[in-house]
Amino acid sequence: MFEEFFGMQHTPFVRDVPVQSLYGSEVLDDTVGRLTYAADRQLFAVVTGDAGSGKSTTIRRFVASLPKDQYITLYLSDSKLTPRWLYKGLLDQLGIESRFYRGDAKRQFQKEVEIIRLMQHKKCVIILDEAHLLDKETLEEFRFLLNYQFDSMSPTALVLVGQNELWEEKLRLRRYAAIRQRIDVRCTLPNLDRAETERYIRAHMVYAGCENDIFTDKALDEVFRISAGIPRVINRICEKSLMYACQKQKHLIDDYSVRYVSDHELAEGGNS
Repeated sequence: MFEEFFGMQHTPFVRDVPVQSLYGSEVLDDTVGRLTYAADRQLFAVVTGDAGSGKSTTIRRFVASLPKDQYITLYLSDSKLTPRWLYKGLLDQLGIESRFYRGDAKRQFQKEVEIIRLMQHKKCVIILDEAHLLDKETLEEFRFLLNYQFDSMSPTALVLVGQNELWEEKLRLRRYAAIRQRIDVRCTLPNLDRAETERYIRAHMVYAGCENDIFTDKALDEVFRISAGIPRVINRICEKSLMYACQKQKHLIDDYSVRYVSDHELAEGGNS
């Protein structure tokens, strides 16, 4: 398809771009640094952002930055997660068959974490994605999970990742005060500005091995305007624009092409 037409070695604007080739904005680098600090000190961190703002990319980079000989990372993403299935999911990733009752499974998990900490000399990092979809009972369980040895230490680092409503509609409310008070690190991912949008696009084109500037300045203006700086939407617009240009045998993508793609090929008409 368009990769051959533009002489690309890799497909840009896809989910599986290698971590080392991902665009590293100042905010992303700062967030990864703060999460790394939380992992080292075994703290409780919360990461929020709009849908498509790059939360998964941030977590990928964060996990890749952790030395494998020092950390064990456990990742769960399940909107239907209950406390019992929380512990079962964590134990499954450790290769341990979970006991049926929640209390037993919790103690079982705590024992395994102790083995990891004292015998393997590694730190455990738990990442719960799509956390804005979790109910109060499951969120409350994190408070008990972090409560260890009379609340004198945390046995693991815990990172909750979710859309902005995780904070706005849940954690900031009074009934979640006991959880909120335990949060050590809070990170919010903003949308990209115009300059960052351009750098983001160019980083993906460099990864693709494209030596020429394919998007004109006015095209970049349009991508930013339509996407509002949301990386996921930028990816869709740029991918569709490359396909459209290939079909039309055009080696440059101008503002007209971007607008056409937004109006005719994006189901939601861009980000509006």
